[in-house]
Amino acid sequence: MSQLLRPENLKDRLLFAIPKKGRLYETCLQLLSGADIQFKRAHRLDVALVKNLPIALVFLPAADIPHFVANGDVDLGVTGQDMVQEAGPAIANAVQEELALGFGKCALQVQVPEGGEIQTVEDLIGKKIATSFDHLAGEYFKELEKKSNPAQATTIAYLNGSVETACALGLADGIVDLVESGETMRACGLKPISTLLQSEAILIRPITPHARSNMSLIALITARIRGVIAASKYVLCQYNIPKSALEEALSITPGRRAATVSTLEESDWNAVSSMVNRSDVANVMDRLEGVGASDVLILSIDNCRV
Repeated sequence: MSQLLRPENLKDRLLFAIPKKGRLYETCLQLLSGADIQFKRAHRLDVALVKNLPIALVFLPAADIPHFVANGDVDLGVTGQDMVQEAGPAIANAVQEELALGFGKCALQVQVPEGGEIQTVEDLIGKKIATSFDHLAGEYFKELEKKSNPAQATTIAYLNGSVETACALGLADGIVDLVESGETMRACGLKPISTLLQSEAILIRPITPHARSNMSLIALITARIRGVIAASKYVLCQYNIPKSALEEALSITPGRRAATVSTLEESDWNAVSSMVNRSDVANVMDRLEGVGASDVLILSIDNCRV
Protein backbone atom coordinates (compact mmCIF):
# COMPACT_ATOMS: atom_id res chain seq x y z
CA MET A 1 0.00 0.00 0.00
CA SER A 2 1.23 3.51 -0.82
CA GLN A 3 2.37 5.52 2.20
CA LEU A 4 -0.13 8.17 1.10
CA LEU A 5 -3.05 5.75 1.32
CA ARG A 6 -2.36 4.47 4.82
CA PRO A 7 -5.46 5.02 7.00
CA GLU A 8 -3.48 6.99 9.59
CA ASN A 9 -2.62 9.60 6.92
CA LEU A 10 -6.32 10.21 6.23
CA LYS A 11 -7.38 10.30 9.88
CA ASP A 12 -8.80 13.66 11.00
CA ARG A 13 -8.76 14.95 7.41
CA LEU A 14 -11.83 16.23 5.62
CA LEU A 15 -12.39 14.13 2.49
CA PHE A 16 -13.14 16.26 -0.59
CA ALA A 17 -14.13 14.45 -3.82
CA ILE A 18 -13.08 16.03 -7.12
CA PRO A 19 -13.85 14.78 -10.68
CA LYS A 20 -10.76 12.87 -11.81
CA LYS A 21 -11.14 13.79 -15.50
CA GLY A 22 -13.60 15.14 -18.04
CA ARG A 23 -15.28 18.48 -18.55
CA LEU A 24 -15.21 19.54 -14.86
CA TYR A 25 -11.66 18.49 -13.94
CA GLU A 26 -9.53 21.39 -15.21
CA THR A 27 -11.85 24.09 -13.87
CA CYS A 28 -11.93 22.31 -10.49
CA LEU A 29 -8.15 22.56 -10.32
CA GLN A 30 -8.34 26.32 -10.98
CA LEU A 31 -11.00 26.64 -8.28
CA LEU A 32 -8.85 24.79 -5.74
CA SER A 33 -5.85 26.97 -6.61
CA GLY A 34 -7.89 30.15 -6.18
CA ALA A 35 -9.10 28.90 -2.79
CA ASP A 36 -5.46 28.30 -1.72
CA ILE A 37 -5.95 24.55 -1.37
CA GLN A 38 -2.36 23.44 -1.94
CA PHE A 39 -1.59 19.88 -3.00
CA LYS A 40 0.48 17.76 -5.34
CA ARG A 41 -1.18 14.75 -6.92
CA ALA A 42 1.22 11.82 -7.28
CA HIS A 43 1.24 10.04 -10.62
CA ARG A 44 -1.53 7.42 -10.94
CA LEU A 45 -2.83 8.03 -7.41
CA ASP A 46 -6.38 9.23 -6.83
CA VAL A 47 -5.76 10.66 -3.35
CA ALA A 48 -3.78 13.82 -2.62
CA LEU A 49 -3.06 15.27 0.83
CA VAL A 50 -3.52 19.05 1.06
CA LYS A 51 -0.40 20.71 2.46
CA ASN A 52 -1.89 23.75 4.21
CA LEU A 53 -5.25 22.40 5.46
CA PRO A 54 -6.41 19.11 7.04
CA ILE A 55 -8.00 17.91 3.80
CA ALA A 56 -7.51 14.90 1.55
CA LEU A 57 -8.62 15.27 -2.06
CA VAL A 58 -10.16 12.13 -3.53
CA PHE A 59 -10.30 12.01 -7.35
CA LEU A 60 -13.35 10.06 -8.56
CA PRO A 61 -15.52 9.77 -11.68
CA ALA A 62 -18.05 12.61 -11.57
CA ALA A 63 -20.91 10.11 -11.80
CA ASP A 64 -19.71 8.33 -8.64
CA ILE A 65 -19.33 11.42 -6.47
CA PRO A 66 -23.04 11.79 -5.55
CA HIS A 67 -23.02 8.21 -4.24
CA PHE A 68 -19.88 8.74 -2.14
CA VAL A 69 -21.28 11.99 -0.72
CA ALA A 70 -24.77 10.58 -0.02
CA ASN A 71 -23.27 7.57 1.78
CA GLY A 72 -21.02 9.77 3.92
CA ASP A 73 -17.84 8.25 2.46
CA VAL A 74 -16.62 11.78 1.67
CA ASP A 75 -17.52 15.09 3.33
CA LEU A 76 -17.69 17.32 0.24
CA GLY A 77 -17.79 16.82 -3.50
CA VAL A 78 -17.90 18.65 -6.80
CA THR A 79 -20.05 17.14 -9.52
CA GLY A 80 -22.78 18.13 -11.99
CA GLN A 81 -26.44 18.61 -11.14
CA ASP A 82 -27.12 16.11 -13.92
CA MET A 83 -25.04 13.48 -12.13
CA VAL A 84 -26.95 13.98 -8.88
CA GLN A 85 -30.31 13.59 -10.63
CA GLU A 86 -29.14 10.60 -12.68
CA ALA A 87 -28.13 8.85 -9.45
CA GLY A 88 -31.83 8.59 -8.54
CA PRO A 89 -34.12 10.02 -5.83
CA ALA A 90 -32.54 8.12 -2.93
CA ILE A 91 -29.14 9.67 -3.66
CA ALA A 92 -30.45 13.10 -4.70
CA ASN A 93 -32.44 13.39 -1.47
CA ALA A 94 -29.40 12.44 0.62
CA VAL A 95 -27.14 15.25 -0.60
CA GLN A 96 -27.33 18.99 -0.04
CA GLU A 97 -26.25 21.54 -2.62
CA GLU A 98 -23.91 23.94 -0.85
CA LEU A 99 -23.04 26.13 -3.81
CA ALA A 100 -23.68 26.45 -7.54
CA LEU A 101 -20.23 26.89 -9.11
CA GLY A 102 -21.13 28.64 -12.36
CA PHE A 103 -19.16 26.38 -14.73
CA GLY A 104 -19.85 23.13 -16.56
CA LYS A 105 -23.16 24.52 -17.76
CA CYS A 106 -25.02 22.25 -20.15
CA ALA A 107 -28.45 20.85 -20.97
CA LEU A 108 -29.67 17.26 -21.06
CA GLN A 109 -31.62 17.11 -24.30
CA VAL A 110 -33.52 14.78 -26.56
CA GLN A 111 -31.93 15.00 -30.01
CA VAL A 112 -33.09 13.48 -33.29
CA PRO A 113 -31.82 13.50 -36.91
CA GLU A 114 -32.33 16.80 -38.69
CA GLY A 115 -34.86 16.50 -41.50
CA GLY A 116 -36.12 13.10 -40.34
CA GLU A 117 -39.67 11.96 -39.69
CA ILE A 118 -39.42 12.46 -35.93
CA GLN A 119 -40.32 16.02 -35.00
CA THR A 120 -41.61 15.76 -31.41
CA VAL A 121 -40.79 13.64 -28.36
CA GLU A 122 -44.19 11.96 -28.73
CA ASP A 123 -42.98 10.62 -32.07
CA LEU A 124 -40.26 8.70 -30.20
CA ILE A 125 -42.65 6.74 -27.99
CA GLY A 126 -42.23 3.04 -28.72
CA LYS A 127 -38.93 3.63 -30.50
CA LYS A 128 -35.30 3.23 -29.38
CA ILE A 129 -33.34 5.87 -27.44
CA ALA A 130 -29.58 5.73 -26.92
CA THR A 131 -28.18 7.47 -23.82
CA SER A 132 -25.71 7.32 -20.96
CA PHE A 133 -28.45 8.81 -18.74
CA ASP A 134 -30.67 5.76 -18.70
CA HIS A 135 -32.38 6.61 -15.38
CA LEU A 136 -33.43 10.14 -16.36
CA ALA A 137 -34.30 9.15 -19.92
CA GLY A 138 -36.30 6.15 -18.69
CA GLU A 139 -38.31 8.23 -16.22
CA TYR A 140 -38.92 10.94 -18.82
CA PHE A 141 -40.28 8.54 -21.43
CA LYS A 142 -42.36 6.62 -18.87
CA GLU A 143 -44.19 9.87 -18.10
CA LEU A 144 -44.66 10.56 -21.80
CA GLU A 145 -46.06 7.07 -22.36
CA LYS A 146 -48.57 7.52 -19.53
CA LYS A 147 -49.86 10.73 -21.08
CA SER A 148 -49.74 9.86 -24.76
CA ASN A 149 -49.62 6.11 -25.48
CA PRO A 150 -49.58 3.73 -22.49
CA ALA A 151 -49.67 0.69 -24.80
CA GLN A 152 -46.22 1.35 -26.26
CA ALA A 153 -42.93 1.00 -24.38
CA THR A 154 -39.90 3.02 -25.42
CA THR A 155 -36.58 1.16 -25.43
CA ILE A 156 -33.78 2.89 -23.52
CA ALA A 157 -30.37 1.58 -24.67
CA TYR A 158 -27.39 2.48 -22.46
CA LEU A 159 -24.23 3.71 -24.21
CA ASN A 160 -21.15 4.76 -22.27
CA GLY A 161 -19.77 7.12 -24.92
CA SER A 162 -20.16 8.56 -28.43
CA VAL A 163 -23.92 8.70 -27.93
CA GLU A 164 -24.21 11.36 -30.64
CA THR A 165 -23.25 8.81 -33.33
CA ALA A 166 -26.00 6.32 -32.43
CA CYS A 167 -28.59 7.63 -34.90
CA ALA A 168 -26.17 7.80 -37.83
CA LEU A 169 -25.07 4.20 -37.14
CA GLY A 170 -28.66 2.99 -37.03
CA LEU A 171 -28.46 2.07 -33.35
CA ALA A 172 -31.25 4.38 -32.23
CA ASP A 173 -34.05 6.64 -33.44
CA GLY A 174 -33.08 9.42 -31.02
CA ILE A 175 -30.67 10.15 -28.20
CA VAL A 176 -30.67 11.79 -24.77
CA ASP A 177 -27.33 13.42 -24.07
CA LEU A 178 -25.60 16.45 -22.54
CA VAL A 179 -25.23 19.46 -24.81
CA GLU A 180 -22.96 22.45 -24.17
CA SER A 181 -22.57 24.56 -27.33
CA GLY A 182 -24.50 22.17 -29.58
CA GLU A 183 -21.76 22.15 -32.22
CA THR A 184 -21.06 18.41 -31.90
CA MET A 185 -24.75 17.58 -32.27
CA ARG A 186 -25.12 19.77 -35.33
CA ALA A 187 -22.01 18.19 -36.86
CA CYS A 188 -23.70 14.80 -36.41
CA GLY A 189 -26.85 16.03 -38.12
CA LEU A 190 -28.93 16.20 -34.94
CA LYS A 191 -31.36 18.78 -33.58
CA PRO A 192 -32.91 19.23 -30.10
CA ILE A 193 -36.62 18.61 -29.61
CA SER A 194 -36.84 18.67 -25.80
CA THR A 195 -34.76 19.57 -22.73
CA LEU A 196 -34.95 17.32 -19.66
CA LEU A 197 -32.90 19.57 -17.38
CA GLN A 198 -30.32 22.36 -17.18
CA SER A 199 -27.15 21.55 -15.31
CA GLU A 200 -23.98 23.10 -13.91
CA ALA A 201 -21.23 22.08 -11.49
CA ILE A 202 -22.18 22.18 -7.82
CA LEU A 203 -20.53 21.73 -4.43
CA ILE A 204 -22.41 19.12 -2.40
CA ARG A 205 -22.26 17.54 1.06
CA PRO A 206 -24.28 14.86 2.83
CA ILE A 207 -27.65 15.88 4.28
CA THR A 208 -26.59 13.91 7.37
CA PRO A 209 -22.91 14.68 7.96
CA HIS A 210 -20.55 11.88 8.98
CA ALA A 211 -19.43 11.93 12.62
CA ARG A 212 -15.91 12.87 11.47
CA SER A 213 -17.11 15.84 9.38
CA ASN A 214 -15.51 19.15 10.33
CA MET A 215 -18.39 21.57 9.70
CA SER A 216 -16.30 24.68 10.37
CA LEU A 217 -13.78 23.55 7.74
CA ILE A 218 -16.63 22.84 5.30
CA ALA A 219 -17.89 26.39 5.91
CA LEU A 220 -14.37 27.78 5.35
CA ILE A 221 -13.91 25.92 2.05
CA THR A 222 -17.36 26.98 0.87
CA ALA A 223 -16.62 30.64 1.69
CA ARG A 224 -13.29 30.51 -0.13
CA ILE A 225 -14.81 28.92 -3.22
CA ARG A 226 -17.69 31.41 -3.18
CA GLY A 227 -15.09 34.21 -3.13
CA VAL A 228 -13.17 32.74 -6.07
CA ILE A 229 -16.38 32.47 -8.10
CA ALA A 230 -17.37 36.06 -7.31
CA ALA A 231 -13.89 37.29 -8.24
CA SER A 232 -14.21 35.61 -11.63
CA LYS A 233 -17.56 37.28 -12.30
CA TYR A 234 -16.86 40.80 -11.08
CA VAL A 235 -14.36 43.62 -11.44
CA LEU A 236 -13.92 46.74 -9.32
CA CYS A 237 -15.01 49.94 -10.99
CA GLN A 238 -13.65 53.20 -9.56
CA TYR A 239 -14.45 56.70 -10.81
CA ASN A 240 -14.96 60.33 -9.87
CA ILE A 241 -18.37 61.94 -10.35
CA PRO A 242 -19.87 65.42 -9.77
CA LYS A 243 -22.23 65.34 -6.79
CA SER A 244 -25.00 66.59 -9.07
CA ALA A 245 -24.75 63.36 -11.11
CA LEU A 246 -24.06 60.96 -8.20
CA GLU A 247 -27.55 59.48 -8.02
CA GLU A 248 -27.60 58.73 -11.75
CA ALA A 249 -24.10 57.20 -11.61
CA LEU A 250 -25.07 54.95 -8.70
CA SER A 251 -28.01 53.66 -10.69
CA ILE A 252 -25.43 52.46 -13.24
CA THR A 253 -23.08 50.95 -10.61
CA PRO A 254 -25.22 49.96 -7.62
CA GLY A 255 -22.68 47.31 -6.53
CA ARG A 256 -23.51 43.85 -5.21
CA ARG A 257 -24.97 45.33 -2.03
CA ALA A 258 -24.06 49.02 -2.24
CA ALA A 259 -21.35 51.18 -3.78
CA THR A 260 -18.69 52.90 -1.65
CA VAL A 261 -18.92 56.68 -1.93
CA SER A 262 -16.13 58.95 -0.65
CA THR A 263 -15.75 62.72 -0.51
CA LEU A 264 -13.00 64.37 -2.55
CA GLU A 265 -11.11 67.54 -1.66
CA GLU A 266 -13.05 69.22 -4.43
CA SER A 267 -16.31 69.75 -2.60
CA ASP A 268 -18.49 69.26 -5.66
CA TRP A 269 -17.10 65.78 -6.44
CA ASN A 270 -17.34 62.24 -5.05
CA ALA A 271 -15.22 59.14 -5.59
CA VAL A 272 -17.13 55.89 -6.13
CA SER A 273 -15.98 52.29 -5.89
CA SER A 274 -18.32 49.49 -6.95
CA MET A 275 -18.26 45.84 -8.06
CA VAL A 276 -19.71 45.40 -11.55
CA ASN A 277 -20.24 42.37 -13.75
CA ARG A 278 -17.14 41.62 -15.81
CA SER A 279 -19.32 40.91 -18.84
CA ASP A 280 -20.88 44.39 -18.69
CA VAL A 281 -17.73 46.49 -18.21
CA ALA A 282 -17.66 48.28 -21.57
CA ASN A 283 -21.32 49.25 -21.35
CA VAL A 284 -20.91 50.50 -17.76
CA MET A 285 -17.91 52.66 -18.71
CA ASP A 286 -19.79 54.17 -21.66
CA ARG A 287 -22.78 55.04 -19.50
CA LEU A 288 -20.63 56.53 -16.72
CA GLU A 289 -18.81 58.73 -19.20
CA GLY A 290 -22.19 59.81 -20.53
CA VAL A 291 -23.31 61.11 -17.11
CA GLY A 292 -20.08 63.01 -16.48
CA ALA A 293 -17.83 60.54 -14.67
CA SER A 294 -14.06 60.93 -15.06
CA ASP A 295 -10.98 58.87 -14.21
CA VAL A 296 -12.95 55.65 -14.69
CA LEU A 297 -10.76 52.69 -13.73
CA ILE A 298 -11.45 48.94 -13.96
CA LEU A 299 -9.46 46.74 -11.59
CA SER A 300 -9.37 42.95 -11.63
CA ILE A 301 -10.30 41.10 -8.42
CA ASP A 302 -8.03 38.17 -7.59
CA ASN A 303 -10.17 37.00 -4.69
CA CYS A 304 -12.86 38.30 -2.37
CA ARG A 305 -15.43 37.44 0.30
CA VAL A 306 -19.03 38.24 -0.54
